[in-house]
Amino acid sequence: MGRDETVRLISGTPLFAGLDPSVIELLAEGAVRRSFPKGQMIFREGDVGESLYVVAEGLVKVSVSSADGAELALTTLRPPDAFGELPLIDGGPRSASAVAVVDTTLLALDRRTLLEVIGHRPEGLDGLLRSVGGVLRRLTEQAGDLVFLDLHGRVAKLLLRLADADGRRPDEPVTLDLNLTQTDLAEMVGGSRQSVNAILHSFERRGLVRLHGREIIIVSSGDLARRAGLSDQA
Repeated sequence: MGRDETVRLISGTPLFAGLDPSVIELLAEGAVRRSFPKGQMIFREGDVGESLYVVAEGLVKVSVSSADGAELALTTLRPPDAFGELPLIDGGPRSASAVAVVDTTLLALDRRTLLEVIGHRPEGLDGLLRSVGGVLRRLTEQAGDLVFLDLHGRVAKLLLRLADADGRRPDEPVTLDLNLTQTDLAEMVGGSRQSVNAILHSFERRGLVRLHGREIIIVSSGDLARRAGLSDQA
């Protein structure tokens, strides 16, 4: 990966959006390219957090686990998403685990480099705080969904989020080729693989989606939005 591509990725990450090009250049100088084959753990919950990552290629799943091994997937990340920022602020351990869903390439930015840049360019702190705020908002919303939405509603909402369907016409088909298994989807909504499979087929029978292998074609995002309780998107 060349220097120009590294600069492009970092500048395209919401975390660093709006930073002066000279700051982006400093970050690019300290970035290290790391590759992870499909299924490899990037870091585990409880690990020491010394780096922030930017997804250059591939797909990353972030999840938390209970003491008995049950897993809840928090989000999936694609280029140019950044993750692993929380320990950079509080110096604590990783609060979640991250794994490569497919062969994945990341840019690693170590804590020392980031703190040095922020020390000389305080505007970089704003992006970091906004990113952490976004994580907290997402977790708060997910906790609310687990309490207030039934499993059908959570699956509908997840499909819309994965499709980034905001702003699309309700009758505009959207194809999700996710590289995610139904087990992955189940972990993201707090259900079982069997339950999610049954729900997807019920959505198909009602004409909301079409299923083709791992592809999910959203036929009516408006109806899915109503099922997820998102009346403003219907």
